[in-house]
Amino acid sequence: MQAEGRLRSGVLEIANNTLRSSADAAGLACEIRGVTKRFGAVTAVDDVFLSVERGSLTCLIGPNGAGKSTLLGCISGLARVDGGMVVVEGRDVTRWTTHRRAAAGLAAVFQTTPPLAHLDVLGNAMVGCHSWTRAGFVEAMTRPPWERREERRIEAAALAALELVGLDDRAPDLAGSLPLGQLRLLAVARALAQKPRVLLLDEPAAGLRGAEKERLAETMRTLKQRGLTQVLVEHDMAFVGSLADRVVVLDRGRIIADGSPAEVRADERVVAAYLGSATL
Repeated sequence: MQAEGRLRSGVLEIANNTLRSSADAAGLACEIRGVTKRFGAVTAVDDVFLSVERGSLTCLIGPNGAGKSTLLGCISGLARVDGGMVVVEGRDVTRWTTHRRAAAGLAAVFQTTPPLAHLDVLGNAMVGCHSWTRAGFVEAMTRPPWERREERRIEAAALAALELVGLDDRAPDLAGSLPLGQLRLLAVARALAQKPRVLLLDEPAAGLRGAEKERLAETMRTLKQRGLTQVLVEHDMAFVGSLADRVVVLDRGRIIADGSPAEVRADERVVAAYLGSATL
């Protein structure tokens, strides 16, 4: 039995190394291989295959209930898959926890991501740094003065993230005092403070005013220029069209179209899926 266990472990290690080499060679940041997610009798994500290139900005769209946010949850680890495989930066992360995925360079911002209302804006952004610090956030903040070098690094990274989303002037304010739109931007800043290699965003523009939405778009363009891979779910096609390299359309848990924003707009299957909707 021990020999069989060692053999199985060795086979898994070889398979994982092969996956890593394959993904690296292809320049892929993320791969979804036959992923399925069910909620009781409902199949929210149905045997989806998707490869995301490094440095690209990919948008998932589709009617309500199409499985977009669920697929994002499967990538982040928030939703445990019922079948298939999730590969990030060449590593099979299908059974990894969300915390382990974050430490490996995967950051996610969901609509339900709440702020730590009792902390100031800077403190909220600093929490995002815990994935790359040697000590946890709390330990770093309680070290004696001669060990505060890491704290200064954390603060600098958090301020840089706040500046990217236009919230650096609100750094000393309590997070609970921010309006909804700025809270969404703060959640993005906290994710950026993780220094991710892949960033997942679930409807980041929802609730943002015109100026806030443009600041977010500018931030995402800057991140794209810096080579950060971004995957987002979004309903605002004007917002998507100005940013995305690629648009993937889901309907009833399956991919029905995949291409540039212009190609997707002209696809008859997409038009049919959105009949009666003003979001296309």
